[in-house]
Amino acid sequence: MTTDMLDRSDWKTVLDRVTARHDGDLVTIEVLDPSLGPQHEAERLPFSYLTYDPKDDAVIAAVGGTPPRYPVVLRHMMVHPEEIDVAALDAPEAAVRVVAEDGTPTLITFYPARKQGD
Repeated sequence: MTTDMLDRSDWKTVLDRVTARHDGDLVTIEVLDPSLGPQHEAERLPFSYLTYDPKDDAVIAAVGGTPPRYPVVLRHMMVHPEEIDVAALDAPEAAVRVVAEDGTPTLITFYPARKQGD
């Protein structure tokens, strides 16, 4: 799997593309804290969106909000990111890694949602 580090000028465009490509998929959000170990913020929940807000200099990953089982949108914010990498952007199981200003990476992994009858 190839990984591409994005230029800051491309962050918003590429993350908006990820949102469009993975609409309806499931997502896992995992903070890879070196002192505490991996911390799951969300595990295979319905993906809502992933975006970069240049005004607040923050990446926002959101889950829920559409199916009746998950009516509330939960957001995980990564403020002042230093780096964003993407792996297999257009593949069904893509991943995005966001490195915070303190060096802590957050891994956002996408999984195709199962259709009824699968």
